[in-house]
Amino acid sequence: MKRHDLKSMPVDQLWSLHKLVASVLARKILAERARLDQRLRQLVEPDTEPPNFKKMPHARRPYPQVFPKYRNPAQPSETWAGRGKQPRWLTAELRSGKQLEDFRIQPPSDRARRRNSRTNRKMPEGGLNRSACRG
Repeated sequence: MKRHDLKSMPVDQLWSLHKLVASVLARKILAERARLDQRLRQLVEPDTEPPNFKKMPHARRPYPQVFPKYRNPAQPSETWAGRGKQPRWLTAELRSGKQLEDFRIQPPSDRARRRNSRTNRKMPEGGLNRSACRG
């Protein structure tokens, strides 16, 4: 391998050396990738598992949405559901002497709750014509 004095080389020669190094690197990377892909195929062939292979656990079951219970009065878009670590805005407010209940989001009134429960009901199987279902 030749030693090159890069500082004294002209720009054209440096550029051709750069192109040569880039092409050699690209070929070596492709060869290494092909070798690793081949090795991976040998390790995990379809319908066969290596003896020490651990099965991946199933995906977590979906949990229902948790509605926020606390709201930042300075930034109403910042809320907290009361689970996990307390947000920074809440810990700062609690350190300043406020109580957690000062930030609680008020539940809807009974009237609003009744109205929402009526609109969220599912339609009966027979559609709007209930008398046909009872018949």
